[in-house]
Amino acid sequence: MPTLIRPATVDDIATIEAIVHAAYSPYIERIGRKPGPMLDDYRQQVAAGRVHVLERAGQVHGFVVLIHHDEYLLLDNLAVDPGAQGLGYGSLLLAFAQSQATHGVIRLYTNEAMTENIALYARKGYTQTHRAEENGLRRVYMQKDLGASH
Repeated sequence: MPTLIRPATVDDIATIEAIVHAAYSPYIERIGRKPGPMLDDYRQQVAAGRVHVLERAGQVHGFVVLIHHDEYLLLDNLAVDPGAQGLGYGSLLLAFAQSQATHGVIRLYTNEAMTENIALYARKGYTQTHRAEENGLRRVYMQKDLGASH
């Protein structure tokens, strides 16, 4: 059964929000508040054309939010339904995001308490550029130069 990554539609918003809740709720206690992705307006993100969903057998299992900037692509959010984790969907979404980076540079940030994510991105070739506190959240910023491999 093929896996499809396609632009999200209004019909996907409830599923996207459910995935966000399931994927990020476990971090509330560790961070001490809701992680940034739980506060986003996904209706607006979908309307702006920033969200792509990963679908298999007619069911959405994950999504990625990409924001194009003049010199880089911001991977704003990537989440996979916890029930579908371990199936390679996160890697597929990450590869899709990198394929959309028209300037050959992709950036992201994650909460410093999400150590698993930091380790995952490091394994995927992202390097830490800096840390900062924004909106009360302690973030780790990372970047990958896709260079000649893009």
